[in-house]
Amino acid sequence: MQSYNRTFELTIEDVDLIEEALRARGRELCKMRRALSDEDLAGIEAIRVIEQDQRNGEELLGRLHDQKIFYRPKTSTYVGG
Repeated sequence: MQSYNRTFELTIEDVDLIEEALRARGRELCKMRRALSDEDLAGIEAIRVIEQDQRNGEELLGRLHDQKIFYRPKTSTYVGG
């Protein structure tokens, strides 16, 4: 029986590209959502689908963010911002 590949070899640039693509998708979904009318019955169902897709994308972005490890310099003073 086959199993899932649980080992991924992604670079930081790969993850950045994925995040940027998810953000661009979110922007497009937002434009689509604004273009639809709440009064149209077919539009209401389309809005629900778009909003669920937006929610899924945001949750994925959140999971990617939560898996990152942020480093601070140990030898010098850290200035955040």
